[in-house]
Amino acid sequence: MATPRTRFRPCIDLHDGVVKQIVGGTLDSSSQKLETNFVSDRSPAHYAEMYRQSGLTGGHVIKLGPNNDGAARAALAAYPQGLQLGGGINPQNAAEWMDAGASHVIATSCLFNHEGHFQQERLAELIAAVGAQSLVIDLSCRRTESGWVVAMNRWQTLTDVSITSESLSELAGQCGEFLIHAADVEGKCQGIDEELVSFLAAWSQESSSRAIPITYAGGARSLADLQLVQDLSGGTIDVTIGSALDIFGGDGVRYEECVSFNERVSV
Repeated sequence: MATPRTRFRPCIDLHDGVVKQIVGGTLDSSSQKLETNFVSDRSPAHYAEMYRQSGLTGGHVIKLGPNNDGAARAALAAYPQGLQLGGGINPQNAAEWMDAGASHVIATSCLFNHEGHFQQERLAELIAAVGAQSLVIDLSCRRTESGWVVAMNRWQTLTDVSITSESLSELAGQCGEFLIHAADVEGKCQGIDEELVSFLAAWSQESSSRAIPITYAGGARSLADLQLVQDLSGGTIDVTIGSALDIFGGDGVRYEECVSFNERVSV
């Protein structure tokens, strides 16, 4: 069996149809508190084509609120089967987004009711629509006194699901991958949540027979953070870097360095 290696996974975050990098904790329905690190003058399709040419796989397009469907479809058309799609996914539209070119659909809020209570029947409906292996469960979370709690509604509402070994093992059998945003550090370029990464890695290593791919997002600011996740996780967790990338106006790491990191991994 090949030794696992951490990979860089790219992203395209869409807000009002435009590629943006947003401080995660400020994204509410009114946008009055919205803090934006970067607004691109390039199309979503431009980034998707860049990722396709670089041979990057497992990246995601996230629709942050309304008015993003056209932009998302353009990105998927530029890189068919090369990107996952999240944001507003539900059992009624999941298959439609797969048909539009998504490799997987990403679900969070639709798995909960308005009060944040987990709805197992909604997960069953999603599995019936696209199959478990095509489903990514987004367990994006906020840190609380008792640990990490999954947050929905653009990370504003805490749910009744905590990130524990038990919850991960229960859900791992019902999806193909986990995507976990550390919402408290998302977009801040102040470093990853090392404790969260270590916890996820421990679960993955202890539950090897049930473990599934995990992508971590939040706070990554340099190439050293890719290596840090490799070291902390033994290569079992991949990383998304957003605001720190030069292609998103950042000065922490160059896109070409991340591509080269993946090329070294594949050797």
